[in-house]
Amino acid sequence: MDPPAGPSLGLYDYDLLVIGGGSGGLAVAKEATELMKKVLILDLAAPSARGTERVLGGSSLNLDSIRKFLQQASLLGKAIQDSQKYGWGMKEPASHGWGELVGAVQEQMKTRSLELKKELKRGGVFYLNARGEIVAPHTVEVTDMNGRKRRLTAETLVIATGDRPQYPGIPGDREYCLNSEDLLSLPHPPGRTLVVGGSAEGLECAGFLFGLGLPVTVMLQPDLLPGFDQKMAQKIENHLLVSGVDILYHSSLTKVEQTEARSQDAISDDSAIKRQQVSQGRLRVTIISKEGQTTHQDFDTVLITAGRKALTSDIGLEHVGVQCSQDTGRILVNERDQTSIDHIYAIGSVQHGRPSARGLSVHAGTLLARRLYREDNILCDYTNVPTVVLTPLEYAACGLSEEKANLTFGEDSVEVYHSYYWPQEWELPARNKNSCYVKVICHIPDHERVVGLHIMGPNAGDILQGFVAAMKCGLTKQQLDATVGIHPGSAQVLSSLTQTQRMSEALMMRGNC
Repeated sequence: MDPPAGPSLGLYDYDLLVIGGGSGGLAVAKEATELMKKVLILDLAAPSARGTERVLGGSSLNLDSIRKFLQQASLLGKAIQDSQKYGWGMKEPASHGWGELVGAVQEQMKTRSLELKKELKRGGVFYLNARGEIVAPHTVEVTDMNGRKRRLTAETLVIATGDRPQYPGIPGDREYCLNSEDLLSLPHPPGRTLVVGGSAEGLECAGFLFGLGLPVTVMLQPDLLPGFDQKMAQKIENHLLVSGVDILYHSSLTKVEQTEARSQDAISDDSAIKRQQVSQGRLRVTIISKEGQTTHQDFDTVLITAGRKALTSDIGLEHVGVQCSQDTGRILVNERDQTSIDHIYAIGSVQHGRPSARGLSVHAGTLLARRLYREDNILCDYTNVPTVVLTPLEYAACGLSEEKANLTFGEDSVEVYHSYYWPQEWELPARNKNSCYVKVICHIPDHERVVGLHIMGPNAGDILQGFVAAMKCGLTKQQLDATVGIHPGSAQVLSSLTQTQRMSEALMMRGNC
């Protein structure tokens, strides 16, 4: 919907102007419009270094959806193997078609973006596929796709520009490496892949690609799942290793160069499958170990997943004095999501020091609009925010890690209940009994209130969701024990935990004596 020209609200053209089409920005815009405010969204994100176009919805909505699609593709491959134990037979061996997956996902993303635009139009939200830069306290310079400029004013501004993968700044990174946004732009399978970074994003990509039968190496640069419970991270690492993923420790990537360029048309084998599986270039990477030893390895694809950078550098924040973190470039906000400038707010992953998730951004954006235009006083609670890592063996968590709980309350005040469990659907194919795991972290002086809950297993995110509401209400271990579990089902393990880590460690010590 094209916005009308000229002022119509006294001093300002709009009540609210949102720079960026992230999930939080869309939420605050839609809620404000329902409250009878005039709202404009500006969203024109530059393509990635490899030319991948970005669509409306921001990184949280689109990448989260893609993450789930890719995880499902990997899980279906494993399910096909398991199906034989359930009586299903295949006349021919199942094979994966990379082109079919890429086409389906890309089409779904385009459809979703189109539906979002239609939803905004139906709701009365004005939308421009244009770039916005703040040039004065209430003034934004709008630059459309053709470079035409004009200035619009708004009483309130919201920044929801999100973030994007960052490159390590080494020779060859932008020329030859991909990031997670580019992965599905490949017309062919990525072949032997080096995943640089131990982030959730990196481990998810590694698990997905390995699940398709591709050789994968993960370089933990800098650490494994930073910010997550490290004992849970080690279990995910062990599962990947046992599955066959290679992991490089204490190493740094210093250079990427192309050593061989091959055209698919030059392949002598006429097989369409063979043609699909050949990469269009061979890459040689230079790796330096912690001890300073230099090695070289060859890969078909190098995937960079070593962090994300907030898109705040070119939207004019410095023109009006909005304060950002010098380290991260993310915007400093108070408990009301307000920046250092009273009428400018920030939502989503552009905020400094806040967790980032689509559900959280939507919730925060909705509450912000209600505070601005309905005189509500409800603040967004940024504690006990659930998160999920969509590795093949899914990991979901809410609340404190064990390390954070010990640091906050002291080890003597923390009790950790834990258990391995075996999903019933794993019994017939005889999958590993000691893969799935749960951990409940309790604060002893506070009636063993549950301050952290961690689940690793199939559908961990869905299992966790209901317990998140209980944790918001002050769930205790006694209440958890009094909960009747559903059988058959994996969630029931959480209501029957009796083993503590102290007990497990004592038993191990006895066994070693």
